[in-house]
Amino acid sequence: MCHAMLWENFREEAVQCRLCAHGCSLKNDGKGRCGVRMNRNGKVIPLVANVVTSVHLDPVEKKPLYHFLPGSKIFSVGSAGCNFACSFCQNFAISQIRPGGRMPGKIVDPDALVEMAESRAARSMAFTYNEPTVFFELVYETAGLAQAAGIRPVIVSNGYMSQECLLMLGRRLSAANIDLKSFRDNFYKKYCNARLQPVLDNLKVFKSLGIWLEVTTLVIPGINDSDAELRDMASFVHDELGAETPWHLSAFHGAYKMIAHPPTPLSRLEEARHIGLEKGLRFVYIGNVRSLLGGNTFCSRCGELVVERSGYNVRFRESPGVCPSCKTTLPGIWQ
Repeated sequence: MCHAMLWENFREEAVQCRLCAHGCSLKNDGKGRCGVRMNRNGKVIPLVANVVTSVHLDPVEKKPLYHFLPGSKIFSVGSAGCNFACSFCQNFAISQIRPGGRMPGKIVDPDALVEMAESRAARSMAFTYNEPTVFFELVYETAGLAQAAGIRPVIVSNGYMSQECLLMLGRRLSAANIDLKSFRDNFYKKYCNARLQPVLDNLKVFKSLGIWLEVTTLVIPGINDSDAELRDMASFVHDELGAETPWHLSAFHGAYKMIAHPPTPLSRLEEARHIGLEKGLRFVYIGNVRSLLGGNTFCSRCGELVVERSGYNVRFRESPGVCPSCKTTLPGIWQ
């Protein structure tokens, strides 16, 4: 079993994990909040350093990424564990590792993952399904091999990694979709067992590193969908990340401990999209539900339709990312 990266001796046999913003202090035989990093005799052991629970060839739009190689296939890889404990998690079977429970998944080496992606002609590889931060060692090595093979690495994350982790990983990433689950610290504490500020800080670091960034908010009725909160989120994305940053507004459907909570009405998502556009964001999308306009990309200069989406089907009006009317090239990675 390999040793973990990003930790330090704390006192006696206790250690401190430096992988995410929790900064867990682990006594001997203790595990972090993620459930997959353990202190064994004064050293941190990653229990999922080569554990994979899911691999799948997905449309890149499923991540969701709309301005990154649209219409292409992305090879998706998931492991187990999470540094959040979201009450509404759709992948709780792999994200929430119970004490004493059996670790799900199979042993797969990084070079095998890259070979699988190559054999499927994937143009990119996503670390997703559960939080990629907690299987950092596998992500870091696999992303490096993928880069060398011409496959662009991507993470889909809650954005709660330590900045040291982010700076190390950032050199190996082409794109990221980061959840901004709420703009209220109370939401993060109550529903995720985390805090808001580290996510906001890391979003700005992602942008500063030049990684293509898209942001997703799961809009939960009556929980994080007030006009005031939506305006605050839209303002942050606009002012701190840039008007060109795509903001995805996803419909909530009941899951895990919130299985009985009502789904998000399309009308509320359309109102939220309007708030984002009013705040100056150029690309606001509706996901997880059918919307006539919410999946399409329009030119921010002249308003012409540039990319038409129906589900995961994508049609370009001209060359990818180029407005057929005014010939403006939209922000993103199109080829």
